[in-house]
Amino acid sequence: MSGEDRFRIAVGVDGSAESRLALEWAVTEARLRHGQVRAVTAWEYPPVTAGMEAMIWDPVIFEPAARRMQTDALKAVDTEGVNVIGDVVQGPTVTVLVNASKDADLLVVGSRGHGGFTGLLLGSVSTQVVHHAACAVLVVRTRPRVLEVG
Repeated sequence: MSGEDRFRIAVGVDGSAESRLALEWAVTEARLRHGQVRAVTAWEYPPVTAGMEAMIWDPVIFEPAARRMQTDALKAVDTEGVNVIGDVVQGPTVTVLVNASKDADLLVVGSRGHGGFTGLLLGSVSTQVVHHAACAVLVVRTRPRVLEVG
């Protein structure tokens, strides 16, 4: 199967445990479908607050940190036999992932599970991506912890 014909999976990687599960799922699915994975990490400059207007943010600080985080995430997952490429992009996470979805058959993201009123006020990356992506989206949830009594 040529690279053009392969099932293309984009996956959001932000260093969280939830994104690691999403990455593991994406790699497993790509292995089953003989597909390829594009691990996408977004980075942004911190927001400017009062008194910081003159500060100039240097990408030399932020981009390498994002690359290191992505590299560590990729090393933590068994990618043997799967074509996985890393992509670190400057921009808001939702925008970066929606753009990545334009070149994918499936977009996989983790979910931190922030819902309810807080999720409604703040919005969540996974919710926004589901509504705006150009391809199918899979949101990988962690399993709830089972509390043992006794």
